[in-house]
Amino acid sequence: MRFVENHNSTQCVCNIFFQPERGRFVRFHHVTFWVGNAKQAATFYCDKMGFEPLAYKGLETGSREVVSHVIKQDKILFAFESALNPGNEEIGEHLKKHGDGVKDIAFQVEDCDFLVQKAKERGATIVREPWVEEDGHGRVKIAVVQTYGDTTHTFIEYLVPYKGLFLPGYKEPLFKDPLLPKLPPGCLSFIDHIVGNQPDDNMVPVADWYQKCLLFHRFWSVDDKQIHTQYSALRSIVVTNYEETIKMPINEPAVGKKKSQIQEYVDYNGGAGVQHIALNTSNIIQTIVNLRARGMEFLSAPDSYYNTLREKLKTAKIKVKEDINKLQELKILVDFDDKGYLLQIFTKPMQDRPTLFLEVIQRNNHFVSLAAVQSPAIYKSQALARFRGASAHQGMNGRGTGLWVKALDFRFLCLSPPPGTLQTFIHKTFIKGHFSTRPHFAKSAARHPIHSPEVQPMTNCYGHFGV
Repeated sequence: MRFVENHNSTQCVCNIFFQPERGRFVRFHHVTFWVGNAKQAATFYCDKMGFEPLAYKGLETGSREVVSHVIKQDKILFAFESALNPGNEEIGEHLKKHGDGVKDIAFQVEDCDFLVQKAKERGATIVREPWVEEDGHGRVKIAVVQTYGDTTHTFIEYLVPYKGLFLPGYKEPLFKDPLLPKLPPGCLSFIDHIVGNQPDDNMVPVADWYQKCLLFHRFWSVDDKQIHTQYSALRSIVVTNYEETIKMPINEPAVGKKKSQIQEYVDYNGGAGVQHIALNTSNIIQTIVNLRARGMEFLSAPDSYYNTLREKLKTAKIKVKEDINKLQELKILVDFDDKGYLLQIFTKPMQDRPTLFLEVIQRNNHFVSLAAVQSPAIYKSQALARFRGASAHQGMNGRGTGLWVKALDFRFLCLSPPPGTLQTFIHKTFIKGHFSTRPHFAKSAARHPIHSPEVQPMTNCYGHFGV
């Protein structure tokens, strides 16, 4: 049994959960994208984000139905797949509905058979039962489980240490662009978290699915009382594995005068799906300098945001080591609490549909930057503009992160609450055992009551969450 009391200032304290009897989710293994042209998509990520070709599977390797280009940057693995034949209805229908985007989030696991068996017993849909693939480099057991929308999770277990490039069946890339070594490195290290957007009223069932079928637990959550304006609102729950090496924020929209930014994603994506992938770096300044030099486009925060940030940092208990002027020049956002801070920035959409985008994040003793919470008074004060049918919001916040929302048909919130706001929310949520007046939140809380009256509500809690 693990009892988490104050692992981070915004983690849901009062979280009691048990280590699974067998099996383990180790880490994110790779992310698979279904795209119209895998070669071009992989090339774009290599050119703009600093990835390098790693492995290939296609006609030349004996794969007659699907081509796959795998790219790598440190511990980050992306696989881009396209159909080779016009009769591939599965990939064709997926592209027709969702456009280019994430199809599968793969986890490295231990005891794949047991995890699949237990997931099936608890109601999970098994897309493909465990099977073994092998080549001269080793043996790997693989299974596929259905999660939200048309997204799947692949479980990958190394039966012996695998010495190949990626997985059995993959070969060396056919071509490596000689230009790539001449470009500045991306400096990205690993997948920090992956966010999934859901239609209204689907967030709690999806979070419950992870808890029930994969034995994940709730890491943090927030409702529309915390992230809202008169125009838009959202709710979010973060689920994670026992070791907390895999973090999966789950978002859903809430009703406002205008369409929620989450609802806009759901509309353009044709349902639930992966909204963004956060990539961790140890030096975000150098990373963004390099990625901008490669031609990557990022969203911008207004100068007023940094003026407010400087004032707030004067009385903060932490000190940001990086030069604020440089952060302002690069439009990098800052979020902080009393123990640490994080730096982050978001790309523009990675494809024509305003759906999937990437986040670059650096943490400094700040572990929950997964969602956004802010004072409603400041949130409501943001200016509204119209562009391509979507609202664009820019402004300042009350603690260290500003609300800036990019138009281009999606919006992104980066917010923080004043003292007492999140404290009250966490007390109500995890001590009193309810999430909000919405029935599905209340029902979920009733299924996961808190049995530790000794735990006290936190003070000075601030959260930041990619939504």
